[in-house]
Amino acid sequence: MLILEPPIDDLMIESLKAGDQLTISGVIYTARDAAHRRMIEALDKGEQLPFDPRGQILYYMGPAPAKPGDVIGSAGPTTSYRMDVYTPRLLEAGLKGMIGKGGRSDDVKAAIAKYKAVYFAAIGGAAALIAQSIKRAEVIAYDDLGAEAVRRLEVENFPVIVVNDVYGGDLYHEGRSKYRRPTQIS
Repeated sequence: MLILEPPIDDLMIESLKAGDQLTISGVIYTARDAAHRRMIEALDKGEQLPFDPRGQILYYMGPAPAKPGDVIGSAGPTTSYRMDVYTPRLLEAGLKGMIGKGGRSDDVKAAIAKYKAVYFAAIGGAAALIAQSIKRAEVIAYDDLGAEAVRRLEVENFPVIVVNDVYGGDLYHEGRSKYRRPTQIS
């Protein structure tokens, strides 16, 4: 199985196809709705983002509180379409990957192709299992947002599946097409 180690470049992105299964090891960042809004406001003002997005992967996740002795609480993906309004701008700024669950808008899929990025799915419902891949977590911005703060995660063998690739591949669309029943005309 392929192991992806951020930061990632165009060559690596171009090698990925919808349906590929891989793991990520290294540093990724987290952000949800409120943090995305703040990052776009920062870009609008010409300010720096909390991390350099070039070549990085953003995980759409807000963790549950960690139990004593744990690095992080349950850390499952959140629904990605809520970030769709912000995503093209972050891809333009150099973001190369996103991890979440659910489909993306046509605008996001077009931006993925234009800026050479990739959208990965993490398995929903496996939050406790995913948390085992997270070896270190620290809030790096917007602490006042609680679970929605931007975090820097160090991950090891974090399992993902490529949903949207630079070639227009869409695993969700392909899956529905494959199992769609033919319409019967009576």
